[in-house]
Amino acid sequence: MNNNVDVTDIKLNVKDVKSNLQHFGWIDYSVFLFMLISCAAVGVYFGFIDKNRKRKRSASNATEIAQEYLLGGRQMTIVPVAMSLVASFISGISLLGLVTEMYTYGTQYLFVISALILAGLLTSYVYMPVFHDLRLESCCEYLEKRFDKRMRLFGSVLYTLHTITFLPVVIYVPALAFNQVSGINIYIVTPFVCATCIFYTLVGGIKAVVWTDCIQTFMMIGTMLIVIGKGTVDAYGFGNIWDTNWAGGRLVFPELTLDPKVRHSTLALLVGGTTYFTYILTLNQGMVQRYLALPTVRKAKYALSLYVFTISFLIAICCYAGLIVFTLYSQCDPLKTKLISAPDQLLPLFVMDSLGKYPGMAGLFIAGIFSAALSSLSTCLNAMAAVVLEDFYKPFVRKPLTERQTSFLMKGVVFLVGIVSTALVFVVAKLGTVLQLQMSIAGVTAGPVFGVFTMGMLMPWVKRKGAFYGGVSGLIGMTWILYKAQSDLASGEFTFPKKPVYTDNCSYSFEFNAYSNQTRTENADDGSFKIQHVSYLFYTIIGAVITIVTSTIVSLILDDGHESDPMLFSPVIRKFIAIPHHASIVEQDGNEVDCTVHTFVLQDNKVQ
Repeated sequence: MNNNVDVTDIKLNVKDVKSNLQHFGWIDYSVFLFMLISCAAVGVYFGFIDKNRKRKRSASNATEIAQEYLLGGRQMTIVPVAMSLVASFISGISLLGLVTEMYTYGTQYLFVISALILAGLLTSYVYMPVFHDLRLESCCEYLEKRFDKRMRLFGSVLYTLHTITFLPVVIYVPALAFNQVSGINIYIVTPFVCATCIFYTLVGGIKAVVWTDCIQTFMMIGTMLIVIGKGTVDAYGFGNIWDTNWAGGRLVFPELTLDPKVRHSTLALLVGGTTYFTYILTLNQGMVQRYLALPTVRKAKYALSLYVFTISFLIAICCYAGLIVFTLYSQCDPLKTKLISAPDQLLPLFVMDSLGKYPGMAGLFIAGIFSAALSSLSTCLNAMAAVVLEDFYKPFVRKPLTERQTSFLMKGVVFLVGIVSTALVFVVAKLGTVLQLQMSIAGVTAGPVFGVFTMGMLMPWVKRKGAFYGGVSGLIGMTWILYKAQSDLASGEFTFPKKPVYTDNCSYSFEFNAYSNQTRTENADDGSFKIQHVSYLFYTIIGAVITIVTSTIVSLILDDGHESDPMLFSPVIRKFIAIPHHASIVEQDGNEVDCTVHTFVLQDNKVQ
């Protein structure tokens, strides 16, 4: 809250201030509803009007229906897909969580952009070409081709677990923001908004998801630019923002240390962050579907480059917004005065304080936050339809589905997962700051999945049984680590040092707490190492290492040598292991294609 307020405001208590800030008017509601109606209209267009959809209805088999619904017929264009990737990644968790991160801990996390760039390079040259060359429809279909059906099912189950734990957090965050600006209970607004998202995803398929994501991305960027522009003015310019954050200890570089317990060290950001973002960019169904929706791997790489640039820009904007919020509230911390109930309400508080007096601006902000959430939700719902159809049904049921059955199954999955995710919002309401929570939960499944796909594409000596036992051991290990870490955080045994904030210059009265001006610090380190106390950024690589080491050992013991297609391996090692076996020419869409088949046998860990 701007400290230069009129003296008459000093008599207000915190309840009065909170009430005054909740002036979400009819214009704001109209802006918010317009966003929802626009998204629904896109779904209606692609579900009932689009000419390609009409051609799809006359298709002769269920496969064409599935490809149209899940991959847009593999004929999407670069810019919408890139913006859809951005919208899928930047959820309300990022928009609100990054502001909270800067306010609470400082700018170390900003340097994760370097990890994002490294992950983009790994995706472009190591992982993405494999999926595109094989023309897969499901990310986990690769695991069956490389290993067996059991591994495909394992990967699909992990993705499902990740989705079910991720979506409630995604939904909860914007509902929290809406509650801050309007006073409406989060459990009232959540079902209404989610129903809109379920509708347009259900009827419109991947095309509706991509195009609504594209609209929502520009809305997010526009909203955040308005917020930081007005915030810079309120904070008396960039110079004052810099000076205030420097004095408050917020402008800090990551520590150059090998201690894995440091939350955002250079090591954690580069090593842990790169593996986590590689998983996010490459090894989950929602991202792979978008790459495969483009006709060529070259276009997929262009889309990925545009995506990485835009994401980096958005992260920088959100971090700068966090510095603005600290400038305005560092001397009257709204958490200590109980003006807000959760750290992730900091940005909505600032918006209502700074922009709330302008009709429609609060509505535009909430529309932007919900746009971020809806894009992530719609992506996961569409991806789950692909996982259930391609990974849970087709490999285990011989009888093919009819066109009507295929459509019913995919849409039924979207509806059911959407309902379950909405219901689980009740579970995440009191689980801490959302940025770290989301990345910690994701790390449980991300580690084993990253390990399994990396082994499959880069380690020809790893075999079926080794991969399975390695993946299971990675999942069990990471589940234990997360459980212990969350238990220690809840008990206070494990804490992170927070930057200081104060209540010395508040313009309103609040209930005094003797500890209100004290900053919680980390408990004394007794010198012992506990793996559950490592930075949450290491979760993905720890899970991957457990998986890879176990898989390698089991593969050496249980030598189940088998024949594999070298196209299942990454181009960076394919040339070292591919041996031509025979060649043939086939017809594909009326064109002759050279289909040289490369096979090799792994025996005693050597290519025969």
